[in-house]
Amino acid sequence: MAVTAGPLAGVRVVELAGIGPGPFAAMVLADLGADVVRVDRPGGGALAIDPAYDITNRGKRSVVLDLKSADGPARVLDLVERADVLIEGFRPGVAERLGVGPADCHARNPKLVYGRMTGWGQEGPLAHTAGHDIAYIAVTGALGMIGDPDGPPAVPANLVGDYAGGSLYLVIGVLAALQHARTPGGAGQVVDAAIVDGTAHLTAMIHGMVAAGGWQDRRGANLLDGGCPFYGTYETSDGRYMAVGALEQQFYDTFVELLGIEDQAAARKDPARWGALREAVAARFRTRTRAEWTEVFEGTDACVAPVLSLREAPHHPHLAARATFTDIGGITQPAPAPRFSATPAAVTAGPALPGADTAAVARDWDVPGLTGTTTRTATERGEGA
Repeated sequence: MAVTAGPLAGVRVVELAGIGPGPFAAMVLADLGADVVRVDRPGGGALAIDPAYDITNRGKRSVVLDLKSADGPARVLDLVERADVLIEGFRPGVAERLGVGPADCHARNPKLVYGRMTGWGQEGPLAHTAGHDIAYIAVTGALGMIGDPDGPPAVPANLVGDYAGGSLYLVIGVLAALQHARTPGGAGQVVDAAIVDGTAHLTAMIHGMVAAGGWQDRRGANLLDGGCPFYGTYETSDGRYMAVGALEQQFYDTFVELLGIEDQAAARKDPARWGALREAVAARFRTRTRAEWTEVFEGTDACVAPVLSLREAPHHPHLAARATFTDIGGITQPAPAPRFSATPAAVTAGPALPGADTAAVARDWDVPGLTGTTTRTATERGEGA
């Protein structure tokens, strides 16, 4: 049997392989203890890295099925019949054409939670249009909020759209729908998780501030977007950076004292003096290295922290003490989050290799047909060499 741990132990998830937010959402469910079976396609996916390093597939199991073959859809539906959740990230209508859409799945399993992960959503003028994270966060106003006011918007990797506005909203929707399906009289349903919807939802507080006149609709002019000199980043003498978030008065007082610019403290309440205050803060930070400033502010309530790289982050003393990062199979990676007092989550295995778990899944899920599934060659599918 699959090793299970965490609050979702016993929940079965079928993931139709894709890239980006769908796999990350399924990884979160696996981290929380769900038995996630990833249905990989013959020939692999589009992510150009060795599958052994694809952390978003950790803790899952993989079978290889060709949904375009004669028996592929039937084998997926055999899994669906025994599952609680299905996750797919095709363009609208593709799953239906392949024979594994919501109607096909609910005919076999009325309690199934059918999670759909797309950028634009299942409906709307752009629903069938290709896109990536950057386009989704662009039209929601989120991208336009980030960056220097005198330069182009700064691209926040694919964290805001794919993962925050996409994956995590899919997980929320799936868990809510699963709760409903398990109540008396409850039934399965479709969860339409669109990155544009989730990203827009993330800006709720900002929209309230705009309506109240407390936020200007432009970059670098507001309290939380780098517009104020005591909430931003500053270069140190060694070309690295410190992050400052001394918003409240008591934290600000500690900040200016430790930085050594107490004579500039009154500028906090006068936006007309923010330019001069920013120059004073920047000048002081340039006098010492990042390590030296880290020592000055460490353990204080100044709300100042060093800006670390991805390789440096796991070695930060606080993160190391909390085991925020872990090492699985020689790969340093974030540990499961959040944490649970009674049902702790854990990474149960490294990334699932395509097709490696077919026999085990066939046995554990009682789907013997998986081991006899036929798949077409790339030439037969018309994909060329």
